[in-house]
Amino acid sequence: MADVTEGGHHFDLKKLSFVGVIVSLGIVFGDIGTSPLYVMKAIVNARKDGAGMPFDEYIEGALSCIIWTLTLQTTIKYVIIALRADNKGEGGILALYSLVKKLKKKWLYVVAIIGASTLVADSVITPSLTVMSAIEGLKIYNPETPVVIITLFILFIVFVVQQFGTASIGKFFGPVMVTWFLVLGIFGSVHIFDHVEIFRAFNPIYAYNLITHSSSAIVIMGAVFLCTTGAEALYSDLGHCGAKNIRISWVFVKSMLILNYLGQGAWLLDNHELVHKGVNPFFGIMPEWAVLPGVILATAAAIIASQAVITGSFTMFSEAMSTSFWPNQHIEYPSGVKGQMYIPRINWGLMAFCFIVVIFFQKSEKMEAAYGLTITITMLMTTILLLYWLSRTRVSKIFLVGFALVYIALESGFFYANVIKFMDGGWLTMVLGGFIAVCMYAWYNGRLIKSTFTQYVKIDKYVSIIKDMKLDETIPKYCTNLAYLSRAKKNDEVESKIIYSIIKKQPKRADHYFILSIVNQEDPYTFKYTVDEILPGTVYKINFLLGFKVDRRINDYFNMVLKDLMADGTIPSRSSHPSLRAHNIPPDLKYVIIDNTYINDILLTVKQKITLNIYNFVKYIGSDDFKSWGVTSHNVVVESAPITELTVYDNKIEQAGFLRHNS
Repeated sequence: MADVTEGGHHFDLKKLSFVGVIVSLGIVFGDIGTSPLYVMKAIVNARKDGAGMPFDEYIEGALSCIIWTLTLQTTIKYVIIALRADNKGEGGILALYSLVKKLKKKWLYVVAIIGASTLVADSVITPSLTVMSAIEGLKIYNPETPVVIITLFILFIVFVVQQFGTASIGKFFGPVMVTWFLVLGIFGSVHIFDHVEIFRAFNPIYAYNLITHSSSAIVIMGAVFLCTTGAEALYSDLGHCGAKNIRISWVFVKSMLILNYLGQGAWLLDNHELVHKGVNPFFGIMPEWAVLPGVILATAAAIIASQAVITGSFTMFSEAMSTSFWPNQHIEYPSGVKGQMYIPRINWGLMAFCFIVVIFFQKSEKMEAAYGLTITITMLMTTILLLYWLSRTRVSKIFLVGFALVYIALESGFFYANVIKFMDGGWLTMVLGGFIAVCMYAWYNGRLIKSTFTQYVKIDKYVSIIKDMKLDETIPKYCTNLAYLSRAKKNDEVESKIIYSIIKKQPKRADHYFILSIVNQEDPYTFKYTVDEILPGTVYKINFLLGFKVDRRINDYFNMVLKDLMADGTIPSRSSHPSLRAHNIPPDLKYVIIDNTYINDILLTVKQKITLNIYNFVKYIGSDDFKSWGVTSHNVVVESAPITELTVYDNKIEQAGFLRHNS
């Protein structure tokens, strides 16, 4: 969870502590903390000739926009308000959806899907942009530096390392990011007093003047928005560090960020023409001797930011699996710590898309056009869900209306400022986000379509048949313990396909039948099970009550259940075969997984057919059922069965004749 054991000492990172604050700096603020690498450069490049105002007023106005964007968007919305919307200590848009999905607003799942998919798209552009922006600092020494090749190499190393876990290197993240933020503040402070008038940026009137008087205000706001793109990731990492540690850390982080932005702004007043020659103001404020160490530190910070985004994506997809937005996939826990997961297919997919982005754009300033568009959509979706959550917390209607007006207007403005960059590169992340959203929508609704056609039957109706089968020695014994995986929501029901498998397809005689079911819990770390004995000594329904942060290793959990049942004498602990029982051999176990995907097209509407076609495509992205449920393949039998036995034709075909030939 959020606990770390090191050197024999146990730390709860969710409680306010020095260790928790340091870890928060390393985990939570990597994305927003690397924004100074490209924000001021983007703002200068966004200024058209003249821009309708003098350059000093332009810079002061842009800095004022940055300060107040960080205050309104990051501090107030996310640090103060959103961090309160925690699902048993977990944050992020899907955790927020879990808090409001009980409301009678069925369309809210679409809001959650859009927000989650655009967040993934942002997770592709963030590593690419931050690493490339850091490496471009080497061009000060050598204009011919192969930035693209170095960036691809670093990204490759970052993604390869994921499979080995990050526990060993994670402890260095905090100190590195503390150093990074101190460097931001120190080098920014050095230049602030070159132009003390830069402090006028704290007056919001300068932001207002820039927005209302600059001819390129919309383009500028798209660049300004880049300063707060890590705010959504901040909320998503709530479960790792806790609200108190994040809030205390943010005071330090925001101070250092503003000092650096002000320092870059003061430097630009004397050197803005150097930006058009390829000099990044972030490195421009450093003395020549500090540029190379600065590039190294910036690269380390960019890698940490990328690491946080990648692991955040793993968490998000894990939550999406639990909320039926994404197919189950194989999850590994290389660090041995719950919450630090690795999803192979997601990892390599993100790497492939990062490579495409780097090779396609070649330069960081071109990536800036693609950056920000998708995350504005995520923030808008979070605002909508927050409004419904706030409505449940008994806040005053005045506050609710004020929150809605301020943030829908603000984020709609940022969305418009970014959407005009659609043809300049924004389309790439929108295509990626749209692809993921369509997959999530099809998976969620495809499951619902299949469930409407799936027939459920009362287990009690078949108890007598199973009881007789158990005693019928003319039926070959299939195994001692036979387990089926079920998604039936009612405890006394089971899918008809399971009964079909036991009785009709191939009669399966066993000593004990187990119906295994996962009941998703809103508490992220619920880890319990219940047993319902349907036919004494023969049929059992096992419900695993699992939170969305708990991996679905049903094979391991069921083995624990079997040991409990054996320990209390419910089932025998030794094989039913005399020769094996004499040697204390445990009973055998077999799983049957039924893969039933066939539904007659006549029963479907055009929309349902399209949805199920996409659903079947998405299914290939996921893992086989026995892998995703953590069941080892050596004792699994995969069968097929009709999903429904409904009558398709109204008219019965008539017999035209019957001929019998004598031999």
